[in-house]
Amino acid sequence: MKKITACTMDCPDACSLILSQDEAGCYRIRGNPFHPFTSGFVCPKIKDHIQRLQSPHRIVRPMIRAGKRWKTIAWDSALDLCAEKIQNFRKEPASILHFHGEGAKGVLKEATRLFFSLLEASRVRGSLCDAAGYVAYLMDFGSRDNNHIEDLLNARKIINWGKDLSRSSIHLSAILRKARLNGANIISISPGGDQNEFYSHAVVRIRPGTDRFLAAALIRLFIERDMINDRIYAHSSNWRQFRDSVFRHSLDQLSAICDVSPDDIKKIFCLYANPDSTATLVGAGLQRYAYGGENIRFINALAMISGNMGRLGGGSYFHLSSLRNLNLDWMKTSQTKCRSFLMPLIGSQILQASNPPVKLIWINGSNVINQAPDSRQIIRAFEKVEFKVVVDAFMTDTAERADLLLPSTLMLEQEDIISSYMHDYIHYVRPVLKAPDEAKDDFRILSELGKRLNPPVVLPDSETCLRTSLKSPYLEVSLEELRKCGFVRAKRPKIAYAGLRFDHPDGKHRFPSILHEEPPSRPTFPLRLLSLIRREAIHSQILPHKQQIPPVLQIAPDNPCLVDIDTNKDVYMVSCNGKLKVKLELLPGLHPNTVLYRRGDWMNLGGGVNQLVSEGLTDIGNGAPFYDQYVRLENG
Repeated sequence: MKKITACTMDCPDACSLILSQDEAGCYRIRGNPFHPFTSGFVCPKIKDHIQRLQSPHRIVRPMIRAGKRWKTIAWDSALDLCAEKIQNFRKEPASILHFHGEGAKGVLKEATRLFFSLLEASRVRGSLCDAAGYVAYLMDFGSRDNNHIEDLLNARKIINWGKDLSRSSIHLSAILRKARLNGANIISISPGGDQNEFYSHAVVRIRPGTDRFLAAALIRLFIERDMINDRIYAHSSNWRQFRDSVFRHSLDQLSAICDVSPDDIKKIFCLYANPDSTATLVGAGLQRYAYGGENIRFINALAMISGNMGRLGGGSYFHLSSLRNLNLDWMKTSQTKCRSFLMPLIGSQILQASNPPVKLIWINGSNVINQAPDSRQIIRAFEKVEFKVVVDAFMTDTAERADLLLPSTLMLEQEDIISSYMHDYIHYVRPVLKAPDEAKDDFRILSELGKRLNPPVVLPDSETCLRTSLKSPYLEVSLEELRKCGFVRAKRPKIAYAGLRFDHPDGKHRFPSILHEEPPSRPTFPLRLLSLIRREAIHSQILPHKQQIPPVLQIAPDNPCLVDIDTNKDVYMVSCNGKLKVKLELLPGLHPNTVLYRRGDWMNLGGGVNQLVSEGLTDIGNGAPFYDQYVRLENG
């Protein structure tokens, strides 16, 4: 038995998958060898997914809180209770808050937003991920676009700004390996500790959060050497303010701020200054700082002035919109009276909410207590909310604080259509495994719930949603055809911004106006905390038995704080929000004033790094500046 489906994880690769079953009844997931991008291989996250589906820890029945314990409840009773609560609070619809996450992607996952929009409930905005980055692209170029990802094979040089090539996208890594075999020169820039040396000719270590200063140093060299083509000026605006911001620091000052040597700066400059094409890759981590958007805007400015935008083998790559090739007209509603809460400030904003306060919160696709900053404050905020519904398949940190748990189906058990935020393939997501009898997908849960309300909230049927999504100017495929072939490529230009025509009304690129100083650390908290992605799991989708307690904290062997720590005793990582017991592990190559934590493990199992991270907002996009958190180490 072999069936074709697709991955719906929050990952740019959006792989085409083949599920097979052997004679013993064991399932195997592998990449579709006939898919041009997936090319027959998948990441460890996919390979372990069957264990997740079959885990004994999985929640398979609705559960209601009974004091400090849980008891099962029938679906009809659970939905009746939800309808009763919503009907009561519907008199003040803003007292209902919907928090959705990116635990799974797809067209039908968007229906939860429509449902609560029709209720005129409060919603969330901003991002716990990439908002500062994609808003930077909107400000610079007027849209989120880049060359086809395969165009990297035409690049003669590739500069990787902060992408962890061994963990974030294995198919992008495969493209870079092929580009390297084709003769492309690849340099990776990061705080270190990511094993990018296996994919690069050279690695340049940088002080975390200071990429804009390195980009400014390179831009200054272009200006001083009069190497900017007149076409760049003609197709850009805001040059004078931009130039002034770059020249407020000398080259030596810029080098010192980003902790990159003049020799390394010249090495990168030589690649950008060479007339052959240079492609720029921008990692998501660069925008998780207070000036994360500015980091990316200066890198985009460098790609522009070096003559690498709008050309074969050039361009700047970040995250596309994962829904950009689909039609979501069925999502449109005339309801506009929605109060909004910022995701990165969700704890404090719930606590401060009045007129009305939040009385009911519905959470799907998110382990928000684990994933958002200041987890302990979010727990306090939840305690103030009268009724909390969590749709999930595991007893996560968020599910643990719910009043009602509704068991969800998972990937391979749900029908949908999925697209990518890196390539232009659209996939039909075939449900290839039977879900536990009482697990339901979000669309079905809300469709059944909506019928119980007065007046009812009616979602379009799922078939209509899927068909409408394909009525896009970029697609020529019916739902029947997509179900049969499994995937299709959207029609998009191979080169973004060809002829230096950008998507602002005047067609011009925009340079940033100011280069902000880097916020200083506090003497009592000298170490910058980087809570980075894992290789084996997306977000907090980690099975309980695979979580290491105490969690590992990686630190450079030359970190000066090690002098004061006795590793034979208990070690704690401490911030202004609390402390967490950790196990230290030396990581050569990591910046010496940095510690690295692989995020996603759960508080209720002894992990949960975001309990130490303070709330805040990035400069643009209302994102969360996770990596602006400073900590210290101490013995217990």
